[in-house]
Amino acid sequence: MRIKKIYFRSRRDFHAIYECEHCGFEVDDYGYDDKYFHTVVIPKKICPQCGKTADEHYIPMTPKYGEHEVV
Repeated sequence: MRIKKIYFRSRRDFHAIYECEHCGFEVDDYGYDDKYFHTVVIPKKICPQCGKTADEHYIPMTPKYGEHEVV
């Protein structure tokens, strides 16, 4: 899964539409805007439609705020 669009933010929490790279299925879900979530959690999300995770070509987004910034 990858983030297609983030449509709500509150500090580091966000609400986004995730899209499967394999079948194009979209899921509306929450997330947390830090490096760990973008590089570890999102690539391991399993698509409810096809059951696949991100492939080796997944490029994580950069968090809006730095790791040591207090928001």
